[in-house]
Amino acid sequence: MSAADHVSADHPLVAAVKPLVDAMGGRMLLPGQAGPDDVVLAWEGEDVLAVRLPQLADSLDHILAALERRHGMPLSDLDRKSKQEIVRSLEARGAFSVRHGVETVAGALGVSRFTVYNYLNRENAAKGT
Repeated sequence: MSAADHVSADHPLVAAVKPLVDAMGGRMLLPGQAGPDDVVLAWEGEDVLAVRLPQLADSLDHILAALERRHGMPLSDLDRKSKQEIVRSLEARGAFSVRHGVETVAGALGVSRFTVYNYLNRENAAKGT
């Protein structure tokens, strides 16, 4: 792959969207490398880069890894209150609409699926839903 095959990191649009693409677990490509499901971004009428969005299951893994980095430890080592807050945050982000989302989160938190459902039910009861 030549230098012409890489997205220019010094373009203002690339610099602006890179933190968002990284946070989502996406990939930046040249516009000519874009597939039908990729998002092509233009700057002043010129296509500058394409963004390949991750599959939802990959996004959940990426989110969990980012949470571990933020907490500075494996999620399974967190206290119960912190785990409940993570479940609440993940629910707000739609993590449990992903196939096997509860199982994936339970594994990362080192708890059972039943415990994750209890955290979710407790939160919903507090909201009155």
